[in-house]
Amino acid sequence: MHGAGISDLEYRQRQQRLLTQLPEDTLLIMPNQPTALRTNDVDFPYRSHSDILYLTGWTEMNSVLVAQHQSDSGWEVALFVPPKDTEKEIWTGIRPGIEGALQSHPIDAAYSILEIERRLGEMMSICRTVALSPGIDLKFDKMVQAALTESNRPRQRYGTGPTATLDPRPLIAEMRLRKSDAEIQLMQEAADIASDAHRHAMKGAYSKMGEWQLQALVEGYFLSKRSNWSYPSIVAGGDNATILHYHANNCEINDGDLVLIDAGCEVNGYASDITRTFPVNGKFTDEQREIYEIVLASQKAAIKECVVGNPFDAPHEAAKRVLAEGLVKLGIIPEDIDDPTAPEYLGKWYMHNTGHWLGLDVHDVGIYVPGGADSEPRLLEQGMVLTVEPGLYFGEWRTDVAIPKKYAGIGIRIEDDIVITTAEPLVMTASCPKEIDDIESMIQS
Repeated sequence: MHGAGISDLEYRQRQQRLLTQLPEDTLLIMPNQPTALRTNDVDFPYRSHSDILYLTGWTEMNSVLVAQHQSDSGWEVALFVPPKDTEKEIWTGIRPGIEGALQSHPIDAAYSILEIERRLGEMMSICRTVALSPGIDLKFDKMVQAALTESNRPRQRYGTGPTATLDPRPLIAEMRLRKSDAEIQLMQEAADIASDAHRHAMKGAYSKMGEWQLQALVEGYFLSKRSNWSYPSIVAGGDNATILHYHANNCEINDGDLVLIDAGCEVNGYASDITRTFPVNGKFTDEQREIYEIVLASQKAAIKECVVGNPFDAPHEAAKRVLAEGLVKLGIIPEDIDDPTAPEYLGKWYMHNTGHWLGLDVHDVGIYVPGGADSEPRLLEQGMVLTVEPGLYFGEWRTDVAIPKKYAGIGIRIEDDIVITTAEPLVMTASCPKEIDDIESMIQS
């Protein structure tokens, strides 16, 4: 079943938007991601490449998307797929096969993947440019390189065959950057599931539980809603929350500790990404409350900047200002300096950006500063989706800075998913509690 919520018409429109940007003598080759070996004969769970999901909704492994312009009928979009094979299907599941792919997906033709080398050879012999994203499947990189350098009589006599390559990823990235109503609807569903999963974890939290137990509550909830995580969940208690991409999730959470959960899920490939920080025993200490209130105020200030026409870094700059002001008031940053947001001051405690694009990839595609390093960040547009996730981290384990003793071991991040609209920012994750009173009430109840 291809992406519920995305119509065949929308897929076709996406294909045409891409293909009309390519010269008509181009052959587009888009291999799906190869399987990844976990151990011996066990693979990791399979997920299609996001660009193939975006253009067709196709989710099966060992497949290739191809498009070539036909002189009489325009662009033909085809999938090379594993053919029906009863013996293999007994072991690994029923395949759509060639007929199934053609009947159920927005394509013009389907062929057996067993014919890919012969058919691609024929297709490349009549094209001048090959559009291929290198590095996805080395087999096709080598095939295209061989076609570019091949010396034969037809090429010598008629000049046939490809002479150049083109990477289509920048074109697709620009398309994916602005979400349609149907995409936003899927992302809202993912946001709702993830918000409920975080609430489920808060309700189930108690002192001395394991980080892995909270992970099980969150990811079990994802599965109960027929969803999967969009990235490995971070469940970090106490000082572990000061490690930005903590992943062990194997420690006990002590009474009085904060726990930071950074977890999101996918719906038909579209991701959510939420972080909440809360006291495992249901009551913030005074010190935890002081830092939490600063982070929450900075996040609210950043969300206000998520409006059409603002530069992408406007939320980050707003968050930094509020974080720095808060730390100056607490005496953590000196009061008599020109720029408390500078790396040597705020940067000690806040060392990441405030957000990133969100979509079919949790860190979605799209250039932030299209003109290069010396240019201005791009302006926010309707339909863009980004995260807003400021934080403060006082790792007791750190030896590179003097940690304020009363705040040692406190790590706090608050993250929501935001849609840029022509009106106010749409917070898709608004149902996930982040006010102190709401969090304490939920855990204590």
